[in-house]
Amino acid sequence: MAEKKINPAFWVPTLYTAEGLPFVVVNVVSVLMYKSLGISDAKIAFFTSLVTIPWALKPLWGPILEMFRTKKDFVLATQFLGGISFGLLVLALQLPSYFEWTIIFFGIIALNSAIHDTAADGVYINVLDSVEQAKYVGWQGAFYNVGKILSQGAFVLVAGILEKSIGVKPAWTIVMGSFGAILILMSIYHLKFLPSGGKSQNVGSFKEASSKFLDVVKTFFQKKYILWGIAFLIFYRFAEGQAVKIVPLFMRAARVHGGLGLSTEEIGILYGIFPPLAFVVGSILAGYYTANKGLRKSLIILCAFFNIPFAVYTYLAIFQPTSFILISVSVVFEYFGYGFGFIGLTLYMMQQIAPGKYKMAHYAFATSLMQFGFMLPSMLSGFISDFLGYKHFFIWVMIATIPSFLISWLVPFREIEEEKISA
Repeated sequence: MAEKKINPAFWVPTLYTAEGLPFVVVNVVSVLMYKSLGISDAKIAFFTSLVTIPWALKPLWGPILEMFRTKKDFVLATQFLGGISFGLLVLALQLPSYFEWTIIFFGIIALNSAIHDTAADGVYINVLDSVEQAKYVGWQGAFYNVGKILSQGAFVLVAGILEKSIGVKPAWTIVMGSFGAILILMSIYHLKFLPSGGKSQNVGSFKEASSKFLDVVKTFFQKKYILWGIAFLIFYRFAEGQAVKIVPLFMRAARVHGGLGLSTEEIGILYGIFPPLAFVVGSILAGYYTANKGLRKSLIILCAFFNIPFAVYTYLAIFQPTSFILISVSVVFEYFGYGFGFIGLTLYMMQQIAPGKYKMAHYAFATSLMQFGFMLPSMLSGFISDFLGYKHFFIWVMIATIPSFLISWLVPFREIEEEKISA
């Protein structure tokens, strides 16, 4: 019997909020927590990038998720386990060697979240057709960013307030525990409202499973223009990967050290409302723009929106303005461009990489390669920033946008995706 269709409005927003929250916590919020705890910039950037490796290893479990049960089962399990993992991280934060133990648990959360993301994306690309994918991709990106609003905005604001009243560790204990509670509540909600994402391709033996895995790998690398596609996935985020770890550290660093001297509470206010809203607006507008113009014609424009706004951090680092409003406007501008430009990467993976027999697994391959392109420069960014200083580091970030423009201009397209998708 056919599964009853559930309106995507009931599950796309919550699914991608649950996908975005752990990613932002591990990549950005952890940076702010460790900064408040007095850890060095280079150590923070290296280790909080290192623990993101699971997002770059999705090919290891993407094919497995194609073989057993349903995508929904994996989504529910990983959301619940993610909540438990945050609870264990809270306990680790109380230990004398808290840095080592919390890094381990951030790594566990990253692994769990990466499996969740693979299954969640599998639901999305299997349940929605190409027209619905283009229409909802803006909402997907927008509600992924709700995870950022909650974690990097509202909860960082709460942490900043609590740091002053009850201390740094107790403040972050409450915040990290709250993230765990949210994920557990999400798993309960999705038990009812999330579609299954289609049946698995059941296998009966290890030999059959191995053969299936090899077929997934082989067919991925047999795709037309796949080497161009890999280059695109790696270089599109080359500049962003370097900037994203250093921006919050730059915001927190003392002005005498080249930073802006903002408190944790001020950063929570800064990221809590207007930048995330700008990201949402940018994502939605880009989704409809690209659906109308087609990805091939839109890609270089999307690339420009994605990269050029990083110049605001060069401006902030050079002039170190004291106006909180000016800093906020700069970040809002960058977030709008980021939301608009990231759609190009998302749709490229969905429309140029994923189509075929193993859509979920091949989309997971694509996102893992994208994550490598993001992770490697992120790991080195702290050392580069320490060597150059914030001002010259952000000048370097603008130079590092050049590969993104070149690959967006040169990458060829598979003909199956050339048809214009009506909005």
